[in-house]
Amino acid sequence: MKYRDDEPLSASQADQAARARWQLLHPAFPDETFDDEVTPAAPMRPSWLLSALSFSREHVVVVVVALVVGVIFAVMTFQHSRAQELPAVPSVSVSMEPSPTPTPSMVKVHVLGAVVHPGVVTIPEGSRVQDAIIAAGGLRADADPALLNLAAVVADGSQIVIGTVGSPAGEVNGDSGGGGSSDGAGVKVNINTASQTELETLPGVGPVTAGKIIAWRNDHGRFSTIGELQEVSGIGPKTMAQLEPYVTV
Repeated sequence: MKYRDDEPLSASQADQAARARWQLLHPAFPDETFDDEVTPAAPMRPSWLLSALSFSREHVVVVVVALVVGVIFAVMTFQHSRAQELPAVPSVSVSMEPSPTPTPSMVKVHVLGAVVHPGVVTIPEGSRVQDAIIAAGGLRADADPALLNLAAVVADGSQIVIGTVGSPAGEVNGDSGGGGSSDGAGVKVNINTASQTELETLPGVGPVTAGKIIAWRNDHGRFSTIGELQEVSGIGPKTMAQLEPYVTV
């Protein structure tokens, strides 16, 4: 086939010309090799792209499941931490005011004789003769309170006389509340109406003797005279002499 130089080649003519040139340049190779040369080779892809494309569907599923599990764990951890947060309880301060201590009633007693500070002392109601002596400064060195009942309860307005070694005639004069009459020695105790406590204020009369006086009074009704006190066991002439100025019937 002849071609004119000024005539453009068709596609088939150009292909035939290319084949002829191949056979001239490569006579040892068959015509089929011409297709491999003239056919452009596929472009080479990077290795990392090939690895990424090699992931299968199973790999994608595993990744998705791992992400879902991580999200669920994060949500549960957040909810648990919120549940443990407790609201602060406001502090409440309670002021405890101490209850007022009741003030005891006070009585005044006149203490004289062999004490350090004779005079009127103020002591709590229900105090004893011994408490009145302590309030008056205590006994002097020459005091002799043997004839006094130091455990007797003193009433308001009572008078306590402390004897000495040379003159031991101590006495307790108080308001018996029994209707007794008074004389220069002070208020006398009515032995028919006096209580145990009032009888114990008499000189030489203790709890035992006062009980015997009350027992005699219960057995005989009442004392007719002061002298009948000697019928009470434990009261002899000496004790009777001490009692006579301070008792009445």
